[in-house]
Amino acid sequence: MAKDIPVISVIVPVYNQEKYIGRCLRSLMNQNTKEKYEIIVINDGSTDKTKYGLKLFQDEIVLINNKKNYGLPYSLNVGIKKSKAPYIVRVDSDDYVNENYLNTLFMFLEQNINIDAVACDYFLVNDKEKIIERKNCEKDPIACGIMFRNTQLVEIGMYDENFLINEERDLRIRFLKKYKIKRIELPLYRYRIHENNMTKNKKNRDIHDDKLKKKHNL
Repeated sequence: MAKDIPVISVIVPVYNQEKYIGRCLRSLMNQNTKEKYEIIVINDGSTDKTKYGLKLFQDEIVLINNKKNYGLPYSLNVGIKKSKAPYIVRVDSDDYVNENYLNTLFMFLEQNINIDAVACDYFLVNDKEKIIERKNCEKDPIACGIMFRNTQLVEIGMYDENFLINEERDLRIRFLKKYKIKRIELPLYRYRIHENNMTKNKKNRDIHDDKLKKKHNL
């Protein structure tokens, strides 16, 4: 592989996260790894000051600006299609990660060629970044903190853009039909709980729960 091609692509979709995007990106730029990686940020038509916040990092990231708000799964697929790296990992724009996050997941997959994907445990943190609880990524899975092999994500069709919520659950169901996700018992991801979390919209959650059940006969 050519030296100028990254080994890891970090996909960061963002919509109206002016308050948190800086913290997220700083944690990604402060990684303890010798491997070349890229941070692909997809600004999904933000209407707040996110666009201006991203300008502070424009020399450190690959920035894609959607013409309008297309939704989370669309933006994730844009990032995956842009990536040329063999490994892909998602970080949400209101979250942040430990400095050993990328290197630990990468080394695990690189040294275990028969393992398809790897996930790490995570801490739930509040708006002030105080740890609330440690979570087991197998018992309480989330969309992030999982490193995939690029080719396998593409093979299963990436994210279903019909799921504006539950996109990660749908992806996981399809992925696990053919592949496995191994757990690393290290809490390297920080999942932030705040009042604007998308998953707190119960009405939308119920609609997409029903859609998921119908698609997969759950």
